[in-house]
Amino acid sequence: MLNEYAAVCEEVARRCGQVLLALRGKSAVHQKAPKDLVTEADFASQEVARTLIREACPDHQFVGEETLPAGQVGDSPPRTAGEYCWIVDPLDGTLNYVRELPNYAVSVALRRGPDILVGGVYDPVLDEYFAAAQGHGATLNGRRLATATCTQLAQALVAASLPTEVPRDSPDVRRFIEVMHRAQAIRRLGSAALNLCYVAAGRLDAYWATCVKVWDVAAGQLIVREAGGHLTHPDGTDFTLDRPQLVAAATAALHRELVEVLRTSVLRRPH
Repeated sequence: MLNEYAAVCEEVARRCGQVLLALRGKSAVHQKAPKDLVTEADFASQEVARTLIREACPDHQFVGEETLPAGQVGDSPPRTAGEYCWIVDPLDGTLNYVRELPNYAVSVALRRGPDILVGGVYDPVLDEYFAAAQGHGATLNGRRLATATCTQLAQALVAASLPTEVPRDSPDVRRFIEVMHRAQAIRRLGSAALNLCYVAAGRLDAYWATCVKVWDVAAGQLIVREAGGHLTHPDGTDFTLDRPQLVAAATAALHRELVEVLRTSVLRRPH
């Protein structure tokens, strides 16, 4: 069944990516919250995903970023043991998309209980499809992926996701500054899904996020794990989809160092 679900995942991601390209530069933009945008392309992409999944897996649940089921509250989709739920981000990196900055993607994942069974992230601009199935490794356009070999933060290229609104004295700013001083370089690219895929592909050595939602990372976290990466909650405890904050790194040694730097930076008092 994993192969069948993986095929559905890829079909959905690629079809949604086609929608994004077709509507690029033509889609009306709205503001969901301060500095948080949504476009008609988000909704059009999500409807394509919903339709395809309903046709292929009519008994499965569906959750997209732009809608939650009636009565559902919070960031995490419903979870019932034995039930399948597709988690879709129809456009991860909306601001990049609006500005025609080529770093955005579609993220599709299938959850059963606490686990993601298959996940796919599609970058329609580069025509890159990152995929993983539980226990079967990760691929990029069919080529097997493996994380980089970096073991020291001083030699690492690291990405971060920050909240849309960040107070000057917030822990997020302190973390960012501390890692910026410790790492070889730091990036804030705008797509959590692609950041995770880039760790899996060895393009980034590490990535951390404390402000993402489950649909941003459901597929990507599986892709990192299946590529050999290390991923936990920022405090070093096990990552769970119901608490989707994370630190991902190419190697265990780098992961330990980054987690420690993030932990101690929060304890430092701002000047």
